[in-house]
Order: sequence, then structure tokens, then C-alpha cells
Amino acid sequence: MAGAYKTPGVYIVEKNAFPNSVVEVATAVPAFIGYTEIASNKGASLKNKPWRISSMSEFVNFFGGAPNDKFAIDTFPSEDANVKNAPNSDFRIGDDEYQLLNTKSRNYLYYGMKLFFQNGGGACYVVSVGDYQAKIEKAALESAFDELLKEQEPTMIVIPDAMSLSMDDCISLQQASLMHCGGKMKNRFSILDIYDGYKDRRDDGDCIAKFRNALGTSFLDFGSAYYPWANTSIVQLSDLGFSNIADLKKLSECLKAEVNISTLHQDKKDAYNEQIDSIESVLAAAEKLKADKKATAESDSKKTAEDRAKERAALEAMSDEDKKKAKEDADKKTKAEAEISSAPAELHKTLFTISPLYVKILSAIQVKLNLLPPSAAMAGVYTLVDNSRGVWKAPANVSLASVVSPSVNITHDEQEDLNVTTAGKSINAIRSFIGEGTLVWGARTLDGNSLDWRYINVRRTMIMLEESLRLATKAYVFEPNVSGTWVTIKSMASNFLTGIWKRGGLAGASPEDAFSVHVGLGETMTAEDILEGILRVTILVALSRPAEFIEITFQQQMQKS
Repeated sequence: MAGAYKTPGVYIVEKNAFPNSVVEVATAVPAFIGYTEIASNKGASLKNKPWRISSMSEFVNFFGGAPNDKFAIDTFPSEDANVKNAPNSDFRIGDDEYQLLNTKSRNYLYYGMKLFFQNGGGACYVVSVGDYQAKIEKAALESAFDELLKEQEPTMIVIPDAMSLSMDDCISLQQASLMHCGGKMKNRFSILDIYDGYKDRRDDGDCIAKFRNALGTSFLDFGSAYYPWANTSIVQLSDLGFSNIADLKKLSECLKAEVNISTLHQDKKDAYNEQIDSIESVLAAAEKLKADKKATAESDSKKTAEDRAKERAALEAMSDEDKKKAKEDADKKTKAEAEISSAPAELHKTLFTISPLYVKILSAIQVKLNLLPPSAAMAGVYTLVDNSRGVWKAPANVSLASVVSPSVNITHDEQEDLNVTTAGKSINAIRSFIGEGTLVWGARTLDGNSLDWRYINVRRTMIMLEESLRLATKAYVFEPNVSGTWVTIKSMASNFLTGIWKRGGLAGASPEDAFSVHVGLGETMTAEDILEGILRVTILVALSRPAEFIEITFQQQMQKS
């Protein structure tokens, strides 16, 4: 300003010609909540702490590996065979049928993370609320929401372990997830699974009807649900072994029964039975060796520098002959330990070769472990579509990786009630198509009757626009509420929305058709608003919606030549 100058001379004044730019916020950063093997970063606990990772190797580094699911072998109830839609037995020996039962509630998070990354997942947050020994509880999973309130980056919530709760607790947790996304944060989207979604709707009650009746009506536009569950290829047969069978004695009995009814020569039967008899003893010896090594390591860690000095002195005082003998004994012990450690793996290979029943049992366990809820895979699909096409592209008509088939085949007619219902709670179908594989065949939020928020991409695009402009406009808080500020904010918003329109995020032949920004006295504000320190900006946007139904009309015409 000229009035501020006191000394004659030339003064340079720089003025900004352009408004601040709006940085588009991330749209595909899911937060996974569940139970893990460990939760540690170099000794520091990560329990109940949102932790950002970007690959499966990072997950294993911080949160450990897969849960060791154990299955009990039980006689298959003969009365189930006469029940309509009853499950099949897992294997048969002669006329006897058997089933495999998981001995505890399943931990889905680890397998869900693998499914997420294999379907295009990237950066995400993990909140570990306990280890695999802890009981899966709603209160523990729900406590993660309080921790996620402190994190601004996550844009999706996924809780695969909710499927191991009771139905009432699961629905309550899903309601809390919708409340967190739409009620508190208002910038997140919840991807839900259907409880018992691996079942056909005609089996043991209608799982879809139960879900719709229990979920309520609050914040439905901030969530979506998918049905059915998926048969995946995440767990390989090579990942399984004796450790996945709870009762080794029962296993031995079944394997012996198979050998005894076979047509093998008696000498071979005797040899195979000897192998089977050794299962428990071999594994017991390996477990004892493992426990002894752990105890020795713990004892060594407690030794003081003085103890170690005494051991070195005692070793130096030994004669050459005693040293040689001690070394030979140590080598023998090491060799024996190596044999004991490798014995279970060798026995597993032998039984895998000689016993078709053993292979059948492990294959049945593999099928059960590969039945997974689809929410984690969908989080990967959202990420993939956002990165390749943009958040405004509906995450549908996309194939699922590492998915063999949906657990239930849905027909065109059966999907009608899933997609369009008077209750409005649309459920997106996962369907198998000949020659195309398993596809996501639905793009609706749970608020399926709303013309505003019917589609997932519309809600998530609006979240992105709102958050991007909110963060950019924070720079003008406490600025003078005058026309100069209004013009700056309008230009900033218009430039950002023009960029989104050019990339296909807004519908319209021109920017004027796609959006409009309004701000100013007499337009969006009154004189009283200005006196109260309120600056109002109104933005109208035309969001692109998916072509969910394509109609092609054919009509005959008269022959012209």
C-alpha cells in the first residue's frame, strides 16, 4: 500500500494470480478390523492401533500369519440324509460317513487380507483387536471405531471377523459400522457381508430376509452388502497337514479302517498301519523338541554376562579330548533333533502318497477354509476400479481374482429380489457366468430406493468431492467475508470440478451442464449471515450414474428392395 511507504524508491509487490488448488483426497483406503496372530512393531504393541500397510508381506511382518484352524472328525448323523438341503458328509469309509467340524470360531481377517491384495488392493489400515487365542467378541471389534476416529485417511470399513459372532451381535456391529461411516465421520463407506451368506436362501431360513429385517434404516446410503460368499483358492493343499486335525487318534482309526478294507496285500497293510501308528508319537516328539528349544532360548536370554564368562572359562579349561567328545555329542544331538523336526513332514508326505483318504480329508478342510465372506475382495475391487477408472465408475461387472465360484448360484429371476425390493435394502449379487468367470453383478448401496444415493459410485464420488473441497477451503477460515474471498473460493471450486468433469467424473456436455458454484451476498448469504461470520457456498453437481439396465428395441420394417 502506498501509505506505508516512507522512503522514495521502487518497491516490488507480488500478487497471486491464481487461487489455491484443490487436492483430490484418496478414495480407496480401507480399514480392516479383526484378530491377528501378533500385533507388534519391533517389540512395540500394535493392539488396538490403526496401522498403515501396503502389501501382504508387511501384514505378515507386523501381524503374523494364518490361524491354525483345527477340525474334529465326527460321525455324520444319518438322520441328516433325509433332511431337505442337508449338507453332504465330508468323506466316507465303507458304509460309514464322517464330517469335519471346526473346533473354534474362524478368524477370517488373514485370508481376507490375501483376497484384498489379490484383487487389486493397495494401501490400507489394519486394527488388530486381539490374537487368535482370544474369543471373538463384538465389544472388542466395536472398540476399533473409537481408534479410527483419530485417522483421517481411511475411506472404507471392512470387518470379516464379524461373521464369527452370533447373528444379533453381527448385525449390531454392522449398524455401528454404518453409524461410524455416515453418522460420525460422514466420509467413509462400509462394506458388509451377509451373515450365513454361504447358504442358499431356501436353507435354514432366508439369510437375506433376516439381514434386511434386523439391519434397520439408519445411514443405509453409506454401506453396501454382497451375497453370496465365495469359494476361493486362497488356501492351498500344501498349506495343510496334521496340525489342522484336532484328534489324531481319530485320524489314525479312520486311516486304519481305510487300509483294512482295501485290496492291498497283508504285508503292505501291516507296513501302512505301522506308519499310521507312529502319527501321534512322531508329532508328540516334535512338539516336545519345540518346547525344549523354546525353554532353552528363554533360559539363555536370562543369563548374565558373568554366567556367560564362567561358561567360556569352563570350556577353555577342558582338555582337547574332552572338547572333541563334547563336539561329537553336540553334533549327534543336532542330527537327532533335525531328524525329529523333519519326521512330521516326512510322515505327512508318506501318508499323502499312500492314503487317498488322508488326501480327501485335507481336501475337505481346504474347501471349508476357502469359503470366505466377500467384503475384503470387494475392498480390493473398489481400489482397483478407483485407480484404473476413477471413483465415479461403478465397481461392478468386474471379475474376482482367486475366486473359484460363488457358494450359491443365483439366477436372473432370483436376483430380482436382491436388487430391487420394497424394503429398499438392495443386496449386490456375485454371480458366475459361462466363459466369464465370477463377476460382481450389482452396484447399489443399501439405500436402494433412494434416487439420490442408490448407487455406490454416486455416494463415494460425493464423499470425495466433499472431502477434497472441505480440506481445501479450510485455508480460508477467518479470511475476510468479502467479495474477494468469495471469488477466490468460487474459482478454486470451479477449477477443481472442471478437472473432475474432464476426467469423466461429472455428467454433461460442458462444464456449465456438469456443475455450478454459487457464493455471495444475496445469492447464498444474507447480511445477517455475514454478521454471524457465516460464508455459504452452494455447489450443484451432476454425478454420472451407471447404465444398470440397457434396453435394445428391435422392430421389423417393410422390405425396401
